[in-house]
Amino acid sequence: MRKLKMTRAVAGAVLAVAVMQAPSAQAATATGTAKAKILRQITLTNTSDLNFATVISGGSASTVTVATDGAATCGTGLTCTGTTTAANFNIQGTNNAVVLVGGDSSVTLTGSLGGTMSASLDYSASSVTLTNGPGTVGGSFQVGGVLSVGLNQASGDYSGTFNVTANYQ
Repeated sequence: MRKLKMTRAVAGAVLAVAVMQAPSAQAATATGTAKAKILRQITLTNTSDLNFATVISGGSASTVTVATDGAATCGTGLTCTGTTTAANFNIQGTNNAVVLVGGDSSVTLTGSLGGTMSASLDYSASSVTLTNGPGTVGGSFQVGGVLSVGLNQASGDYSGTFNVTANYQ
């Protein structure tokens, strides 16, 4: 019995040495690639404000619309005079990059003599592709709106601010 145990021990040791001396399996290798795309920081500049011009209120509530191209429509019962403009925003960044634009959907205008009015806002585009221009890389978008003028709206100069955003897609 002792000889059998010894034979098994020797056989196990021989097997272990044989396994250790056997040629190892070849390791596989691969390469990866690291990439980065660098974009210029976006610059967003307001070049004109949304201007509903001068409105003479009447005996009924109505609206004044300024389209994103600046065209205006004066609602029933109102008289509109002066020049209307859509707000214009210029974007500068990396050539051929797509920029998503957006912002507030409405603005509250507060009167200098009291009173408030609200305007819903309309954006000319939801994205802009920046292109090379003379000396700059950029694009632009406009913001129009529909101003709700109340019945016998209080007189005064009205203004309010709204936020717009521009982010690379």
